[in-house]
Parts: sequence; C-alpha cells; structure tokens
Amino acid sequence: MEERISDILNKIGYPSDLRQLSEKQLPDVCEALRRFIIDQVSVHPGHFASSLGAVELTVALHYVYNTPDDRLVWDVGHQAYAHKILTGRREQFHTLRQKDGLRGFPFPAESEYDTFSAGHASNSISAALGMAVANNLSGSDRKVVAIIGDASISGGLAFEGLNNASSQPNDLLIVLNDNMMAIDKNVGALYHYLTHITTSQQYNLLRYKAYNTLKKHKLVSDKFRRAVLRFSNAVKSLFSRRQNIFEGLDIRYFGPVDGHDVLKLVRILRKIKDMKGPKMLHVCTIKGKGFAPAEDQATIWHAPGRFNPETGERIKEDTTGMPPKFQDVFGHTMVELAKLDERVVGITPAMPTGCSMNIMMEQFPERTFDVGIAEEHAVTFSGGLAKEGRLPFCNIYSSFMQRAIDEVIHDVALMNLHVVFCLDRAGLVGADGPTHHGAFDLAFFRVIPNMIVASPINEHWLRRLMFTAATQVEGPMMIRYPRGRGSLVDWRCPLEAVPVGKGYCLREGNGDTAVLTLGPIGMEAAKAIEQTGMDVAHYDMVYCKPLDEQLLDEVFARYKHVITVEDGVRNGGFGSAVLEYANASGYEGEITRLGLPDEFVEQGTCKELYRLCGIDAESIARTITRGV
Repeated sequence: MEERISDILNKIGYPSDLRQLSEKQLPDVCEALRRFIIDQVSVHPGHFASSLGAVELTVALHYVYNTPDDRLVWDVGHQAYAHKILTGRREQFHTLRQKDGLRGFPFPAESEYDTFSAGHASNSISAALGMAVANNLSGSDRKVVAIIGDASISGGLAFEGLNNASSQPNDLLIVLNDNMMAIDKNVGALYHYLTHITTSQQYNLLRYKAYNTLKKHKLVSDKFRRAVLRFSNAVKSLFSRRQNIFEGLDIRYFGPVDGHDVLKLVRILRKIKDMKGPKMLHVCTIKGKGFAPAEDQATIWHAPGRFNPETGERIKEDTTGMPPKFQDVFGHTMVELAKLDERVVGITPAMPTGCSMNIMMEQFPERTFDVGIAEEHAVTFSGGLAKEGRLPFCNIYSSFMQRAIDEVIHDVALMNLHVVFCLDRAGLVGADGPTHHGAFDLAFFRVIPNMIVASPINEHWLRRLMFTAATQVEGPMMIRYPRGRGSLVDWRCPLEAVPVGKGYCLREGNGDTAVLTLGPIGMEAAKAIEQTGMDVAHYDMVYCKPLDEQLLDEVFARYKHVITVEDGVRNGGFGSAVLEYANASGYEGEITRLGLPDEFVEQGTCKELYRLCGIDAESIARTITRGV
C-alpha cells in the first residue's frame, strides 16, 4: 500500500497521464499529492492549508476535463499547488517562490496549463466568462471552469462576473470551493438525492426533450427559459429548505457536495460537463485536509513557514533581541490612538491578522471592521465613516489598494474626507512576487489632490506619522511601510506630532553629493554612505507630498549631485517629484533616481531583489562613488 502510493506520482508527468489511470486509483493519487505537498512545503515554505484542501478537486478536474485545451481558471492560486504538481512541474516544485523558480501562483508564462494570472482574489469568474464567451463566438466546444473560494467570492469583482454570467450564451462552470461550512447532516441525504437527480443523464435528457418540444411549437423565448429555470430552482429550494443567490442570477446550481470524495466529484463533473448554460457546483472542503494541525488552525497554517512534517511543530525564527514587524507596531499604535480618541476606528479588507489590526480588534471589537475581500468597499465605507465624524484608519496591502484607486479619488479625496490610509507591504515583498510587490503606490497617490503621502524610516517615525495623521491633518493621508521588521528593538516612543511636509537631515556633508531617501530604504542608503567613507549628505524627506521645498532649495544650493532612493517605481514616484521641483526651480546639477525599473520585478528574497533593482547598500554605494 505504502509503496503503491509513493510510486504513483512518478507515473504522472502531465494530466494526460493522470487520465490513463483507472478511477479506483484516484484516491491513491490524492494521498500521494497530499504527502508530496506536506513534505515539500515543510522545507520550501509557501501557502499550505488551502492547497491541501483542494487536492481531490484538482485531481477530479484534470481527470474529467481535457486540459490544457479545456481551461481551468484558478482564483488567487493559494489552492493550486496540486495543479502545478500534476502539470509538469513536480521536479521543479522545490524551487517554489524562489528567485528564478516556480511562482507561488498560476501564471501563463510559466505553463500553458496556467490559463490566467491568479495572484489577487476574485478575478476568476470574470476571466473565465470572457474565455467561455470567446469560445462560443468562435464555435469552439472547449470547456471553461472557474475555481473560486468562499472568501474570494465575496469580492466585488466576483459579484460583477456572476451578475453578467447569464447575459450571453456560454457554458461556464463555476466551482465554489467552500471550506468554511460543512454539509448539514440533517438534510445531507436529501441534498445527495437532489444532486444525483439534477446531474443525472435521465433528468437532463428529460429537460432537453421538453425544451425542444416547446421550442418546436415556438413556445420558447429567453424570458420563458429564465422563467422555467427559476421555477426549477424554486422547486429545489422548496425541498431543500434553502435558497441561494446563484439561482436568482439564472445560474444552475448543484450541491453542496463533499469535496474530498474524489470519485463522487468525478461522477458529478462528468454529468454536468456538457450541460448548456452557466452552472455552479458548490463543493465543501476542509482547509488543511489530511494534516491535523492545519485542519485545527487553518489561519496559522495558511502560510506557516518551515515545519516538521511528522510532528507538525513549526520551526520558528528566534526573534530574541530583534526589532518588531512594522505591522505589529501599527497594531499596537492603533490601540493607543483608539484610547486617546473615541473617533478612531479600524478598517481592513480580510487581513486583520496580516496587518495586525487584530490587536485593536481584541480590545475594541465594536470599533474595528473586517469587511472581507472588498478593497473598494473598504475605502468608500471609510469615507462614509469619516463623513459622519469618525476617524478611520483604513489598512490595505499596497498591491491590493490598486483595486480601489477610483474610490480613493471619488469617495475620499474629492470631498477632502479625513481618512488615514495605512499601506502595509509597500515596496518589494519578496517571495510572493510581482502580483504582491507594493511598487506603484507612491506614483498613484501623489497625483491625487488633497492627499498627503508619507513614509517612515523606522518604527518611531511610523508612530509619529500615525499620531500626526490623527491630530494634525483634516483631509486624507497615506502612510506606507514595508513588510517585515524594522530597525529599532526599543520601538516604543512618545506619541508626538511632526510637521506636515517637513524632512530633516540625517547626516551633514561637505562634499558635492547629497542622498535623499523616503521610507525605510533610507537605512540601506545610510549603510551605503558608511561603506564609501565619503563626505556625503543624507536627508530623510519623510513626505513625498507635500515635498519639503525649503529643504530642497537648501540641498540644490549646496550640492551638485543629488541621488534619490525609493522602494517603489522610479517613474512617477518620489524621485520624479524631486526632479519636477528641480526643473521648476532651475536646478542645474545632476539628479540620479534609484528605484524599481519600468518592469514587473520577479520573486526572490528582498535582499536579492534590492540588489537586482540597484537599491541595496552596495548598489547605492557604487552610484555614490560614480557620481563623486
């Protein structure tokens, strides 16, 4: 038994090999995949619990559908590790999330089996619907399946896709991978019966014959078809004592079914595969399935880092004497601000633990709001809170904030509402790669009227800027800070306001060169200056908008060469702001801008990526030396 399971993956290079196996071998394939994922991710960390929960579903989909010709569109990609292993990437799986290795998410450039980019949540239904409609227009019988989780389907884009799914001819299948609720045992037998009936060939043949008969007598119209579908769904709702939104949107609904019974999944998928029109298959799974610690604490095991696959013991980093993470400083400072001002409220879109808003949530649950995967809503909700006199701190990962720029402009900045945007994971984030790098926030926030844009060099300045935003600002303000640890072990300091739009000198210089930095990347620049041993000035500008023009005038008057450094795109960012002011003020010296290039930066460790982009200490030192 053990040997059979361990060897079976060696027979599968691609899904075509999987489809050569008998159905009775599929449970062994699932067991082998689960063991492989546990062994690999324990050593090469990545997203864990979600992929374990989707093993049987992945096997069933590749077994029934003719991939890659048939399209599987994954949502987010946290659940797609088994998919990668089955599609020719098992031997490279140990390179997961490493520089030049496999991406942590599906991406078309990596494999033809990855049909669409899947780094941000809620896009699968819209993308898959576009593919399905395109196939219909070309007369292709290619099948398209969107696989989306119960958290991702709460996102606004998913609802937009669902709303549009029945508006034009398509045969899209949407698989809802629901790992938050179990099948109700009291009505489970009835649900199994209804699923069997509504997916059976006899039932659907009867429906098809009835439809053709009515069509022959010219009794069928789109309006009539929708009425029949609603009546059919109403009958199902009557017997099951449940209703759901999908039926109201003219999407045929099947389920819920056990997502860990691979043989049943195969049978159901075969029965609904060729059905016409948009369909929803509701599959219930367990996050972390097959690994008890992950089943018990799915949130912790979402991305657990290294661990012992035998005991489940996580191999934790020894943080003794280390600075805290910026996110934790944010969380604790939120509590202090909330105690000082009852107007303060916290908002996060589904990331309370990731951004440490959970620290405030524990002490002020009635003033902390997790709105789910809904960044646009988070911003406009914050605007509504501010309009009625509250002081919202809206914490969103920098790359996820990209979804909500219209709301920032229209629903906050246009009315000059007092909302504080705290952008976690700003700059390069490492192994999550280009879908998660917070590269663009400085460029798009600084062009918004009424917006103040700032970034702290360390934990003390994060606290000061948060306090300043709460006490000295009347309109919107954005504070960005990176993923990971800061530089100060003794991070607590008094909450005190700092002047808006004012930078300061970190190091006087009597040479011809000055370095201007924004945010924690200034620590790399400080190392670089020390390495050169040259008499170079260093200024922390603190604010990208408004710029400290008085300080810039002094710099331009004293130094012939100015170097700007930022952990964000060069085009349109902090360096561009300095360059624009230099041009307007007639500065005749040389300005060198260091930052991220005009391309999507791949994955790797932050140290590797800083070097790649020329913003690590050694690269900055070389730029200084060349300039001098």
